[in-house]
Amino acid sequence: MADTAADGDQRIHVGETADGERLAFPIVEMLTGRGFVTGKSGSGKSNTTSVVVEELLEAGYPVLIVDTDGEYYGLKEEYELLHAGADEECDIQVNVEHAQKLANLALEENVPIILDVSGYLDDDEADELLRETVRHLFAKEKKLKKPFLLVVEECHEYIPEGGGVGETGNLLIKVGKRGRKHGLGVVGISQRPADVKKDFITQANWLVWHRLTWENDTKVVGRIVGTEYADDVVDLGDGEAFIQTDWSDEMVRRVQFKRKRTFDAGATPGLDDFERPDLKSVSGSLMDELGDITDRREQERDRVAELESKVENREERIAELESELETARDVSAAARKMANALAHGDGAPPDSYQSTLQTKNEQIDRLESRLAELEAKVGDAEATAGESDAEVTDGSTDADGSAVDATESVTDSPAESTADEDGAFVFEETDSEGGRDALVEAVQDRLRRRGERLQLQEGIGDDQPAPEAVVDLLQAPPVVTRVNASRRESKCNDDAAWDVVSDLATNPGATAHDLADAADVDIEAVHTLLTELRARDLVVRDDREYAFNAERMRTLVERDDPTKPRTELRDQWKP
Repeated sequence: MADTAADGDQRIHVGETADGERLAFPIVEMLTGRGFVTGKSGSGKSNTTSVVVEELLEAGYPVLIVDTDGEYYGLKEEYELLHAGADEECDIQVNVEHAQKLANLALEENVPIILDVSGYLDDDEADELLRETVRHLFAKEKKLKKPFLLVVEECHEYIPEGGGVGETGNLLIKVGKRGRKHGLGVVGISQRPADVKKDFITQANWLVWHRLTWENDTKVVGRIVGTEYADDVVDLGDGEAFIQTDWSDEMVRRVQFKRKRTFDAGATPGLDDFERPDLKSVSGSLMDELGDITDRREQERDRVAELESKVENREERIAELESELETARDVSAAARKMANALAHGDGAPPDSYQSTLQTKNEQIDRLESRLAELEAKVGDAEATAGESDAEVTDGSTDADGSAVDATESVTDSPAESTADEDGAFVFEETDSEGGRDALVEAVQDRLRRRGERLQLQEGIGDDQPAPEAVVDLLQAPPVVTRVNASRRESKCNDDAAWDVVSDLATNPGATAHDLADAADVDIEAVHTLLTELRARDLVVRDDREYAFNAERMRTLVERDDPTKPRTELRDQWKP
């Protein structure tokens, strides 16, 4: 129990002076002041700190201990403290999300806490947990102004003398400078005073110097306590110390601190049998509150992961739709260029060809109208995906429902971009036999006006199909995609490339020079285009003559036909 001094102050008994007098510290000064306890390992500094904490707990005052070595849980032998940290031995595993709740428990519910940071593998995680807990303590004390003590072990790790002081260290220094007027006290413990920032030590209004032997540490004693004590501090016995306190008239006193009552969890292991005593536990309801924080955080992480997965899937679907749209654009462009190339041959085409061309242009217009609809739907899908991104940011709404439906609506018929209303390829001539014959006649008429034969008598043209068959195959989406890829990789510009392709389609067996002259294109550009087309097995060469590989093109079209059985396609496919 606490003593009451003549001046009415409550005090705690912590030891005896060298004269055998009772050594007592005022409770208010301990709770709200700034303290520093130092001494080499085994000299008694942790015992002194434990004695102070035991007496404060005995008097009914909670504290928060930042334990860096896991040596204070022995206090639970007699007192109900919350042991929070990362180890399974702790009452509860905590992280930075628990910082505010820990501060609330300490200040508002008077729960003594051991914040054990020794078990965290990530130093940054432990540092952030301590920093946020102290930040909430400091903020709450501005309003509550309730006497409360923060104990920080190994304080040189946070407020070093030689290295840079981080955000956590600056916050502890701030507590040391301004915490007292709010009721928040702090005591730092270290076995190396030379490594602790001197601004923190010199601000302390009570200091305890246990045995120190390293020269740099004794020099600190000489500068702060006095040169006459620098030699004597080396010879102090276990538990002995020189103390300096603002509440005493004596500048420096030599004292002997009493032994702590509770289990010494920080004692050096020996050969004697080790037996851990029964430790008191905090209330189950308190543990449930802290556990709820952990559960909610896990649920939030799972939800965020789920939403991120949905957004990723939608982005992949949008990419697929954009690819389909690009293929559809390629088909449209190929058809227009093919039609223009055939329409501007030497001489006037027959009237039947003009009718066929008009029909094809009408089909092109229908396709472009469909493309516009698909682009609008992709725009809606992108907007929906953007809304899902916002949901992931705040983690507060579901990603199901209309957003998903909007995306799925774009995928109703992925083949529509390459098929007309009847389900056939848009640019296949399906009107009538008469219309197809008219197109064939127009192509043959063009060949006759050039003075060339439809079928070559020898060489590459002997086994080539009729030009109108090649023209039809060139308008199929899988062929168009490969022709466009060849065009982009060649040195031919857009118009020139399609002129070369159109001329080769109606003039199988042409040489590169023939194609260059007909299209009025540089011969090197034509060679690069033919090379790319051959690399994709669309064009074959015999001697110096070129022709489209109709068999390969037909295989590509049949493989891409969704109505064709997959087994049949697999049998026909030749890599």
